[in-house]
Amino acid sequence: MGKIAFVFSGQGDQFPGMGKEFDEKYPAASSVYEMCDRLRPGTSAQCFGGTEEELKETRNTQPCLFAFELAAAMVLHEKGIRPHAVAGFSLGEVVAATYSGIFSHETGFQLVCRRGELMQREAEKHDTSMAAVVKLEAGKVQEICSRFPEVYPVNYNAPGQIAVSGLSSQMAEFSAAVKEAGGRAIPLKVKGAFHSPFMEAAARAFAEELASAEKKPAEFTLYSNMTAQPYTDDVADLLSKQICSPVQWEKIICNMTAEGVDTFIEIGPGKTLTNMIKRISPKAAARTVAEYLAEVEAC
Repeated sequence: MGKIAFVFSGQGDQFPGMGKEFDEKYPAASSVYEMCDRLRPGTSAQCFGGTEEELKETRNTQPCLFAFELAAAMVLHEKGIRPHAVAGFSLGEVVAATYSGIFSHETGFQLVCRRGELMQREAEKHDTSMAAVVKLEAGKVQEICSRFPEVYPVNYNAPGQIAVSGLSSQMAEFSAAVKEAGGRAIPLKVKGAFHSPFMEAAARAFAEELASAEKKPAEFTLYSNMTAQPYTDDVADLLSKQICSPVQWEKIICNMTAEGVDTFIEIGPGKTLTNMIKRISPKAAARTVAEYLAEVEAC
């Protein structure tokens, strides 16, 4: 029998009203939102009634997605569904670490709130943006990036899909170079050049936050964005440095599959990771949390 993995999504899939149905239907979800509201008043109101523009602000996006994802994971947990391994894409890695027991729910939420603030602060220092490059191999994307002094390949999402971060003033010319090479650059719904050198100050500050946070051993195998390997005892180092380092998502999924994972449940409001996983590992079953819950409750 195969193994199940929970994969927690990153920024970009947020939308107004996300999680409201979970909050109304499941007590396990409501308790998570109540905790978040105690520590950051108005979090559930932002999730359920915030505008698209409000939810795009990194200082809002990260706590709101954390609330949704931990709430959804706890609904599955209450139903007795446990993963063999977990991973998270960017901010999702903080949720994965929290769900796995490294941080308490309260500590994890406070950390992600601080992470969002730090990354927003650095994003506001420069006019930067991100784009997903499709239809080109990694080597070609890296070569095109090398032509621009401040455009970086940052997220290795799936075969033929790499996200880049950079100065907005260079992105139009970069996109034209991508098109000339036969690819396409699609702007992402984020405000900042995440996982690039633009975020080094945020990474250093977040390392200080992590150093003083109470931690416990993980209850599930947790894979690192930076190394694509399971964590050992290097939580603070890896979780801080991933802010300014590329996300090795394709390698993470390949390594999980090699360890026997054949079912991936995306814990998030969208299906970005589900679509990536279907491209990385076509034989694996990949479902969103909403799809998986519907299957469970239909049995």
